[in-house]
Amino acid sequence: MVRKTFFVLAAGLLLLLTACTGQEAPPQAEESESHTVALTVWGAQEDEELLGELFASFQKQYAGQADFEITYQAQSESGCKDALLADLEGGPDVFAFADDQLAALAAAGALAPIEDAEGLRSANLPAAVEAASVDGELYAYPLTADNGYFLYYNKAVFTEEDVQSFNRLVEVAAAAGKVVTMDWSSAWYVYAFFGNTGMQVGINDDGITNTCTWNSTEGPIRGVDVAQAMLDIAASPGFSNRVDTDFLAGVQDGSVAAGVSGVWNAVAVEEAWGKNTGAAKLPTFACAGEEIQMASFSGCKLIGVNAYSPETEWAARLAQWITNENGQARRFAVRGQGPANIQAANSSEVQGSPAIAALLAQSEFSQLQRVGGKFWDPVTEFAGNMALGNPGGVPLQEQLDQMVEGVTAR
Repeated sequence: MVRKTFFVLAAGLLLLLTACTGQEAPPQAEESESHTVALTVWGAQEDEELLGELFASFQKQYAGQADFEITYQAQSESGCKDALLADLEGGPDVFAFADDQLAALAAAGALAPIEDAEGLRSANLPAAVEAASVDGELYAYPLTADNGYFLYYNKAVFTEEDVQSFNRLVEVAAAAGKVVTMDWSSAWYVYAFFGNTGMQVGINDDGITNTCTWNSTEGPIRGVDVAQAMLDIAASPGFSNRVDTDFLAGVQDGSVAAGVSGVWNAVAVEEAWGKNTGAAKLPTFACAGEEIQMASFSGCKLIGVNAYSPETEWAARLAQWITNENGQARRFAVRGQGPANIQAANSSEVQGSPAIAALLAQSEFSQLQRVGGKFWDPVTEFAGNMALGNPGGVPLQEQLDQMVEGVTAR
C-alpha cells in the first residue's frame, strides 16, 4: 500500500534556563499545549495529488490549533470495506468508499452517526444524502454524486435522433464500419436492460441475500423477452461487448463511435472526439414490440470517519474539509467528478459539462445500487452468454432460472 505523509510542524522551542537565573523551567502542561494530530487517510490512487492539495489547505486553516501529521494511503473505494474490516482498529481515520458498502460498514460499527446531520442534509443533493444514510441515519459525508453511466457518442456519426434508440445506434454504427460498446461482463451495466421492465432485483432485510424476478414468465415484459432483445443487439456487427478500458481505446483509435460509460472518461473522450463529443441519457431498446427506456444503477462516493479513530474530532473536521463546497468544486475541476454538494453542483462549470448533464438526464431512470454479493457472478455469466449469441443453444428460460437461483442463493 502506498504511503505519503504530509507534515505541518508548529515551531516551538523549550528554553533551557541556566541555574544562575534562579528561574524554573515551565511546567509540563505548558510544554505540551500544542499536540500532534496524526491522521491516516485512504483514498483512490488517482486522488493523491488532489488530496495532498486539500490536506495542505486544511492544515493552513487550522494552523496553530495542532501539529498535523497526515498520511495518505492508496486504497480503491470499491475494495475499502473488505480492507477496513480486516483490521478495523488499526485502520485509517478517514476513508473514501462506494455507497453500496455503507450498510455493512455501519452494521460492523466502523462508522459513527454524523453529529451535524442537518447541516449535511441541507448542503447536499437528496440522492447523495440517501446514499449516505441507513434507516434515515446519516453515517458518512457525501463526496460525489456521479457514480452512474450514460451514453457517449460521436456527433460526426450519429444524429440526436439516432441516439434515442440502442437498436438504431448499432445499425448506424455498422453502416459506418464502427461499433457501439457496452460492458456485459459487468452486472452493474446489465441492470440497464431489466431495470424498467417491471421485474425486480434488490437486497433483502438481512442485508445479505437478494430478491430477483428477472426470470418472470408473467407480465407484459418477461425475462425471455429481455434475453432475446439482448441477443438481437449482440447479433449486430455494430455492437461490441467491451470493458471500459477497451471502450476508451476504441474511442481513441476511431473504431468506437458510441459507448456506455461514466464521467471518469469525460476528459479522455473529449480529447479524442473534440467538438464532436456528444453525451446523452441511455437510449431505449426494442423489446417485445415495445421501446423500453434503459435503466441504470446510480451511486455516490462517500467519506467515512473510523469510529475507532483516536482522533475522531479532527478526523471529522478533515472529512468535512474534503467534502465541503470548495473541496468538491476543486474535485470537479481536477478530476471531472460530479459534486454532491448543492452549491458546487449548481455552478456554471458543472452545469456546462456534457457528461454531467447526461448523467442528470439519466438520473430520472436510475436507482441506488442495493444488491448483495451474490448478484454479480450469475448475471455476468448470463449476459456473457448473450453477448456470444447463446452458442450452446440452451433455452433462455433455463438460463434465466439458473441466473436467478444464483442471485437469490443463501
